[in-house]
Amino acid sequence: MTTTLRPTEPLQHASDGTRSRRYQVCVNSRPVGGIHLGTSPSFGATVARILDLCIEEPDRRRGRATVAALAAEEVARGWGCRQIEVQVPADAEAALRLVEALGYVHRNRGMEKRLGLPPELPAGSRGRPMTEAEFEAWLGHESEAYARSWMERGVPETTAYERARRDHVTALPQGRSTENMWFSVLEHEGTRVGTLWLGLRGDKVHVYNVEADEAHRGRGHGRTLMLLAETRTIAADRHVVSLSVFAGNTPAERLYESLGYEATQYVLYKSLL
Repeated sequence: MTTTLRPTEPLQHASDGTRSRRYQVCVNSRPVGGIHLGTSPSFGATVARILDLCIEEPDRRRGRATVAALAAEEVARGWGCRQIEVQVPADAEAALRLVEALGYVHRNRGMEKRLGLPPELPAGSRGRPMTEAEFEAWLGHESEAYARSWMERGVPETTAYERARRDHVTALPQGRSTENMWFSVLEHEGTRVGTLWLGLRGDKVHVYNVEADEAHRGRGHGRTLMLLAETRTIAADRHVVSLSVFAGNTPAERLYESLGYEATQYVLYKSLL
């Protein structure tokens, strides 16, 4: 049997510069499902994304999805893409096994925690707003670290720096004064020990960046920063904290898990040779 992709629409061009197209998945010309392929709004035209892949129930567990995903890679190569990525819900175990078997590598995962009562910070620790001068110094450091995190996960240097620049411009159009964004400094016994960037995302508060200062790491301040994030979330009358953690950042992953955060989705990628 031959599994092929049949376009069901012309190539679509969006205002953000991305393109996409929907296809039927066919076996010997018989439709058995569909796939939606696009390019990344974050990384540009060289990175493709599998936006959706569904095989109808009677044809599942026969390798149709595997062949369709491989065919999508060929389409992406034809678009000039050098990489392809996919987001998989944390509870979609079969889909996760499929993309892992196809050679996709974990890039990051989204996590969430539903809150109850506000936690208390350890004795001697307090959070305060970041000053403008502190913000300017922090933003330069954070942008560099953010770009390097992408480079460590297969993103070309130029693309990584462009993404860091674009993401910060988009998220912080008014800098420290951007509405519904909060920048905090954690102090312990009067000494600065870390920083925290939070922002509203719908009905949740998202942790954009949390970092203990290098000279004060390994002393539990990362945990305190996350407790500060939870306190600020409840003060904003929200009850869910979300975040994204890069794969391989083991200390952060362990910290979030120990605090009760659970995975909601995984982002995986694959180089197209």
